[in-house]
Amino acid sequence: MAEGREPVLGVIGGSGLYEIDGLTNTRWEAVESPFGPPSDEFLFGEIGGKPVVFCPRHGRGHRIPPGEINFRANIDALKRVGVTEIISISAVGSLHEDFAPGTFVIVDQFIDRTKARPASFFGTGMVAHVSMARPVCGRLAALVEAQARARDIPTAAGGTYLAMEGPQFSSLAESELYRSWGAHVIGMTNMPEARLAREAEICYVTVAMVTDYDCWHEGHDDVTVDAIIATLMANADAARGLVGGLAPALKDAPVPCPAGCHRSLDSALITAPDARDPEILARLDAVAGRVLGS
Repeated sequence: MAEGREPVLGVIGGSGLYEIDGLTNTRWEAVESPFGPPSDEFLFGEIGGKPVVFCPRHGRGHRIPPGEINFRANIDALKRVGVTEIISISAVGSLHEDFAPGTFVIVDQFIDRTKARPASFFGTGMVAHVSMARPVCGRLAALVEAQARARDIPTAAGGTYLAMEGPQFSSLAESELYRSWGAHVIGMTNMPEARLAREAEICYVTVAMVTDYDCWHEGHDDVTVDAIIATLMANADAARGLVGGLAPALKDAPVPCPAGCHRSLDSALITAPDARDPEILARLDAVAGRVLGS
């Protein structure tokens, strides 16, 4: 990634979030990817003169369930249009007493329990192993926290996101198991999204909007779609305002990222150059072109 390049904010979120405060010069545009079609067209715009690209994770109208999202196409396409930073906004259930509905959790760790989703851009013919020890960009997370607190949004800095396959909600036994592991929130969409963002050398942060207490909390009803939507809509204005403030706040953010997010592939490639599959390399032109010489 070129030194001195202007940061470009990508937003991955659900219904209603593309009505971002202050977003101007907007246009919906299809972006092609060699990994298949993304969830929908992307919404391009500007906030305070700074570029923003929105990807509706489930498609407009919420057409696509979590397990059928083409995560690889979404991340690859965001990289192709120049996105350098991603804020992923997701509805989650709480697994912790202190994280009440309405709280925004700035996630810093993940436990991946998904099992039926392609989780890497790489494979036979071009193998790579990136570190996921610290899957969230600390610099970007600090900027998000500052924006959230400036807007008096109930915010928790740090927390572990348990990614489940879905689309069903947890059983009580599963919910209690995940609590025993130390997970704080549970959702269905941020894995393999976070893994792929790391492979694509894009800074990534999750804002997990708590909508319910999953099913473990004796003082609350079991989770229902109606309850989730009611809380989610109440959170939507706050989430849009947060994104609206983040784009201008990125104006002085250094590129490449000093935390190493923009250079995560520097020591990840393992396949010998003469053993690399040209067809696989062609698909990796956006994701890994910096290190593959594309």
